Amino acid sequence: MRIALLGATGGIGGHVLGWALESGHTVQALARTPEALHPAPGLTVVQGNALDADSVTEVVDGAQAVVSALGPRGAKAPGLLAGAAANTVVAMAKTAAQRLVCVSAAGAFISTDSNMAWLIKSVLPRVLATQFADVRRMEDVVRASGLDWTLVRASRLTNKPLMGHYRVAPDYPPPGGGKITRADVAHFIAHALTDGTWLHASPALAY
Repeated sequence: MRIALLGATGGIGGHVLGWALESGHTVQALARTPEALHPAPGLTVVQGNALDADSVTEVVDGAQAVVSALGPRGAKAPGLLAGAAANTVVAMAKTAAQRLVCVSAAGAFISTDSNMAWLIKSVLPRVLATQFADVRRMEDVVRASGLDWTLVRASRLTNKPLMGHYRVAPDYPPPGGGKITRADVAHFIAHALTDGTWLHASPALAY
């Protein structure tokens, strides 16, 4: 499979990149700083920004599937996720690519009457209001695209090693689930891509 990857230099994106290359897939990665990615067989790096439509079109060209492992940036890059999603949808409309998997954030959809911890449902939505608003706009763009999309709603991310087992629930994290490693989010993305599962769905991941 030829995969276009946005966010390859990030935590989740790095794990997705490693899995894809080790599994024999070819990857076209978009990176603002190409030298941050080590040369490897099967890897093509396109220099550019996800908010630049031409750069996104270049990296998507020829891909069979697109993965966006970008994370919200808040004040540093307001609207990054929504803008990147809009560029990706337009770029995919120009090619034969139909499969799109985007990393989302479960915290952007937690209501105050949920069974989540007080900190998660009451404090984080205020502290991360800008980032969560960008997440919701990104999901709106993807849902309206007509593509075969999956929105992977990760709970609080950690950098611990891959466990390979976690819980997945539609839309909201399973009861008591508050965190997930970046490695396991990438693990789920790999299976969603290869198995063709969770189409037009927003699975939430947690332990």
